[in-house]
Amino acid sequence: MLMRSFFLYLARSRTARNVLMRLPGAQRMARRFVAGETLAQGIEAVRTLNAKGLLATLDHLGENVVTETDAARAMQDYLDLLDAIERSGVNTTVSLKLTQLGLDISFEVCLNNMCCILERAAHYDNFVQIDMESSAYTERTLRLYRVLRDQHGFRNVGVVIQAYLYRSFEDVRALAEEGANIRLCKGAYKEPPQVAFPNKRDVDANFVKLAEHFLSPEARARGAYIGVATHDDKMIEAVKNYAAAQGIPKDRFEFQMLYGVRGAAQQALVAEGYKVRVYVPYGTEWYPYFMRRLAERPANVWFILRNFFRN
Repeated sequence: MLMRSFFLYLARSRTARNVLMRLPGAQRMARRFVAGETLAQGIEAVRTLNAKGLLATLDHLGENVVTETDAARAMQDYLDLLDAIERSGVNTTVSLKLTQLGLDISFEVCLNNMCCILERAAHYDNFVQIDMESSAYTERTLRLYRVLRDQHGFRNVGVVIQAYLYRSFEDVRALAEEGANIRLCKGAYKEPPQVAFPNKRDVDANFVKLAEHFLSPEARARGAYIGVATHDDKMIEAVKNYAAAQGIPKDRFEFQMLYGVRGAAQQALVAEGYKVRVYVPYGTEWYPYFMRRLAERPANVWFILRNFFRN
């Protein structure tokens, strides 16, 4: 728990970021979880995954921009990404963070940028998943998602729900009734006990409850679709068992995992006939993402240090 808090602190610290990103070999260590700094490297990583029977979602890393110019630049980066996906023919959707598109500036700035991205994605028959950030953004993120879907008519957009938040069951219940497409994850931010389960056991139990609710016959009848984002064998087995008991076809949901994490498990699920989508981040703004990955599992830290010094 102490190590998790330490790395989440580093993820938020601009001072630590400025120091650590300049360390020799820092980028090489981050390549465990990040496909590279360029769009071409991201596309190539997806191509390699597709060859193994894996789907993907590409994320051009970035968050918390503070000027409209930076938000517009991030929007253009995603338009370029969607163009590159179409040209290359790789099988991947797109993931993004709303603070990268201007949510900290204003709701309207972010909405306009998202409309441009979703229009381009719809032109290519592609799909955009809105990542969830800290609990400070949960309500605004869900509101913007619904405005895009209900007022602007976009059907090629989904949203992420974090199982460690107390509010998530009510969010999942509403989204299931709306026939939404969600990614369910445990959550990777430092949250106070007033808003999130502090104990892993409770988070795990809530994760399974939320997944089962979204896979219920009622939810599926409304068109609800879930990406089960976990590397935890217990969570994976719980979902597989529930799906088998309910007679749910394997193409009515998917498992999702992070780039660079549990590659053998990804392949094993594909061999069993499940859809598996790998979250592939790329870009120069890799530092916060990398620190959150280290915070999630201490084993990631030792793996990276061991390979760094070995090389």
